[in-house]
Amino acid sequence: MAGGVIAFALEKGMSMSGTQAPDKGSPRAGWKQDPEGVRANILAIALEEFSTNGLSGARMDEIAAKTKTSKRMIYYYFGDKESLYLKALEAAYRKVRQGEEELALDHLPPKDALERLVEFTFDHHRNNPAFIRLVMIENIHHGRYLEQSDEIKSLNRAAISKIETLYSRGVADGVFRMGIEPLRIHWLISAMSFFNVSNAMTFSMLFGPELQTADGQGALRGDVREAVLRFVAV
Repeated sequence: MAGGVIAFALEKGMSMSGTQAPDKGSPRAGWKQDPEGVRANILAIALEEFSTNGLSGARMDEIAAKTKTSKRMIYYYFGDKESLYLKALEAAYRKVRQGEEELALDHLPPKDALERLVEFTFDHHRNNPAFIRLVMIENIHHGRYLEQSDEIKSLNRAAISKIETLYSRGVADGVFRMGIEPLRIHWLISAMSFFNVSNAMTFSMLFGPELQTADGQGALRGDVREAVLRFVAV
């Protein structure tokens, strides 16, 4: 008898709870065939929601409604909202560090490598304002969640190590001056690229929108590159 009930439910597309089972072609059925894709989709939506509304303002119902899965599956994959926020933060940092890795800086002369790194960072931050907002929100939380993440710490140690290698090559070649901590180089690149996005609205309101135009951004990109190269130059 039980087998007949199960068969009937499956035939009618019903779940055992009595609700309509997802159609095999529906997006919400995708987690069965592509769980990693669904996880990535959840993280992308969560990043936007957390960066827009903050940790306290973001709603799991809203995140679920915009994903290709259900709220139940979000909890299954990530646990509670704070855990999802931390994973979104990790994914955001992972993306920028993976982008740096793909630059293949070790195969370029030191000056060219540094130029490429500066340009990449400026472009990444400009094209990913959600990342900037999320970092600002994490600062509001005094780095409480970032502190819990060994992955983010490891990713950023690797980023500084790459700059150290690049800078050491430049010193050895006689094109970079001695005595600069690689962390200071990273700070300078990050500070100018970050400010360009984090303060875009207030800066534009105070001084006009010229620097946020395509020409203005191109000029600032060059200014940041030149400032960093002058900082390290012999």
